[in-house]
Amino acid sequence: MALGAAKDNPSSPQVSVVVVVYESGPTLAECLAALRAQTFTDYEILLVDNASSDRTAQAAAKADPAIRLIENAENLGFAAAVNQGARQARGRWLALLNPDAFAEPQWLARLVAAAKANLQVHAFASRQLMAEDPTRLDGLGDVMALAGYPFRGGYTHPNPGGLEPGWVFSACGGAMLIARDLFLRLGGFDERLFCYCEDVDLGYRLRLVGEPTLLVPDAVVRHVGSASSGGRRSDFAVFHGTRNRFWVFVKNTPPVLFWLTLPLHILATLVLFTRHATRGEVATPVRGLLSGIRNIGVALEARREAQASRTASSWAIARAMTWNPLDLLLRRAFIQPRRTTPPGGA
Repeated sequence: MALGAAKDNPSSPQVSVVVVVYESGPTLAECLAALRAQTFTDYEILLVDNASSDRTAQAAAKADPAIRLIENAENLGFAAAVNQGARQARGRWLALLNPDAFAEPQWLARLVAAAKANLQVHAFASRQLMAEDPTRLDGLGDVMALAGYPFRGGYTHPNPGGLEPGWVFSACGGAMLIARDLFLRLGGFDERLFCYCEDVDLGYRLRLVGEPTLLVPDAVVRHVGSASSGGRRSDFAVFHGTRNRFWVFVKNTPPVLFWLTLPLHILATLVLFTRHATRGEVATPVRGLLSGIRNIGVALEARREAQASRTASSWAIARAMTWNPLDLLLRRAFIQPRRTTPPGGA
């Protein structure tokens, strides 16, 4: 069977896998090979190429006509590219996978099984392991600290082994499953962010309308990520991450919670900038924060949209966050036990 071909009804697969490609080099071939090995086969693949010069997406599509290729004349950013794929997708479910993430054979099967077993849930996160050292975590969903600071839960920590499914604040956009109609109804990723924090922003907006996210720990991918460079992020990543983190806080935090946690957010920013200083990275995060402040109108416009549709209370949102500052400092995972009514859910 060709890669991405549907098992039963080729015109309407259950799942559409969207992979955004930008200078992805050799990792894309391994990513697609891992998808070819999936035990669940009722899916399609959409590659969205953001004007890469290496032509890896074109080569992959030529090798397998079942792959649907979307080519952009310029780099539109991760958020806009995913939205393109979502609009053209034919599946009920949208699976997002980074081109440097390698899914274990049961990845899609276990996400789909979780969706069928939890009909009230429409967003699912995966367990991510470091590709170069699978004994360590790349993440167990995204965590939101009470200070309004997001982080990937458990990053670099030892892989804890057996875990039960549980609620996380949001799913990492590098390996997640979401109902396509819900994704589109919320407007998809916020393209004003370009890239970085767009997945946390989406997860926050899901929380605002009472939609929780469930971690499926036996749905596993191995992710190359920044670990291959010793954990040091590029100036591009630091700039956009700093700016977008500030915008996500301004945009999504409900009014009461915003004013209560603003001092904590400022304190967390000072602590993080101190960490950057020890790595000689002060200039870039400062530029990112100043850009966010100078262009705060972008966040305020987005805030009006997000808060207008909010149905969850400030308390419900706060319950879905970690209140322990050590979780933020140590990047510890924060997974809440599955209950009939999830924290911050409907």
